[in-house]
Amino acid sequence: MVLLSFDIEEFDMPFEYGKTISFEEQIAISIQGTTAILDLLQKHNAKATFFSTVTFAINAPDIIKRIIAEGHEMASHSYYHSDFKVEHLLESRLKLEEITNTKVIGYRMPRMYPVDEKEIYKAGYLYNSSINPTYLPGRYNHLDKPRTYFKQEGVWQIPASVSPIIRFPLFWLSFHNLPLGLYQFLVKWTIKKDNYLNIYFHPWEFTNLKQPEKFGFPGYVSKNSGKQMIARFDKMLFWMNEKNYKFGTFKDFLATI
Repeated sequence: MVLLSFDIEEFDMPFEYGKTISFEEQIAISIQGTTAILDLLQKHNAKATFFSTVTFAINAPDIIKRIIAEGHEMASHSYYHSDFKVEHLLESRLKLEEITNTKVIGYRMPRMYPVDEKEIYKAGYLYNSSINPTYLPGRYNHLDKPRTYFKQEGVWQIPASVSPIIRFPLFWLSFHNLPLGLYQFLVKWTIKKDNYLNIYFHPWEFTNLKQPEKFGFPGYVSKNSGKQMIARFDKMLFWMNEKNYKFGTFKDFLATI
């Protein structure tokens, strides 16, 4: 099973690079990117999980309605993207359930930051997907974590996929920067070993990030963004369908374990 997931949020990443964009534009860019994602998923008959902040959900009601109407899963990406309090775990779940009229059982911490699993359990979640079990200088050091799903403090942990042996991360930056054929090789290797794949992206990747004066992003972040990202993702979904990989939500996957 291929678990595609998208962290839909207020696009505040430029702040990390010393740039400022208005809140209205943050939401508009994420709406534009999420629309492109939904069009691609619809084209390839693929189901996915959307980890949404409450802030984005409140400000993009039509997008949220489309996500639910087209059979995708909604999960929590906390209340805000750049402000976290423990109480936001429960508050975000309850608010997203109110907005979507669906049961929210999953959580992903913004920027994959650490989060107390006991608090995740107390807030009523069944799974958490906030671990990238690899080593990236200055960002992640989770080589001590299991590479595949496991249970901790009553919560299923579903880490982002990394390749067997060398633990090469298959997250969004790899998709942007590796030759597509090499990325597909790593995907095949990982699925053959694990019987599933968990890869995540963001809506703003599907918009034009090659605007250094506006966003300040280095080349490895903006590479293959916008129309190039849409074309690459289209090719990947077509290839995955050719390989007869089954797309599913995290809720679907949980039912199999």
